[in-house]
Amino acid sequence: MITELLADLEAESRELDELVAGAPDWSLPTPAEGWTIGHQIGHLMWTDKAAILAITDPEAFKAQPLAGDIVDRTAAEAAALPGLLELWRESRAALHGHLAQASGKIVWFGPPMSPASMVTARIMETWAHGQDVFDALGVVREPSARIRHVCHIGVRAMGFAFLLNGLAVPEVEVRVELTGPGGESWTWGPEGAENQVSGPALDFAWLVTQRRNRKELAVEAVGEVAEQWVPIAQAFAGPPGGGR
Repeated sequence: MITELLADLEAESRELDELVAGAPDWSLPTPAEGWTIGHQIGHLMWTDKAAILAITDPEAFKAQPLAGDIVDRTAAEAAALPGLLELWRESRAALHGHLAQASGKIVWFGPPMSPASMVTARIMETWAHGQDVFDALGVVREPSARIRHVCHIGVRAMGFAFLLNGLAVPEVEVRVELTGPGGESWTWGPEGAENQVSGPALDFAWLVTQRRNRKELAVEAVGEVAEQWVPIAQAFAGPPGGGR
């Protein structure tokens, strides 16, 4: 399983790599306020390195000072580095090797994760920040079946999203029914559940990565818990974002 996940992570990274390698101006602003293309790639590189530290030296990872501006600050610092594209390629390759050999839970900014979950999280992050770059360059990205990983981590993070918003974690399960890019059906949760979320997988992926405004998306929620979850859904660790 980990080998297949790593192959999907490499494919997702390669698609973004090919896009930014041909972009002449990395100072172009993206939809994330204050972030350029360089910030997006710098953040991915920095997070790769953070993941490597979490795997190789969890105590050092936990000892890091986590100031409130750490994400913006480190993205800006990385964006200013010369040869950032090559640095990102190196960090990706190094992390790939560590994840291929990792075992047990990996500490992280949110809950600890298995190696497979960590790879899934890296796919999600690469896809989400890649979306900002595609949008900045005015390029429409054709969705692939890899967005299932983004949707999966978004579903799995439901309880985490409630906690981050100061809400009690629901005791009931939510049925999620999504339609993949090729018309395939992807489902999570029990059939016949009172609470249900449905729609195109791409729209759900945009929702949980907060890359589109909720009003633009064809994501339907039925039931009190589902209706409460959809506006706060997120697939990423850290505090709730401001959305789009």
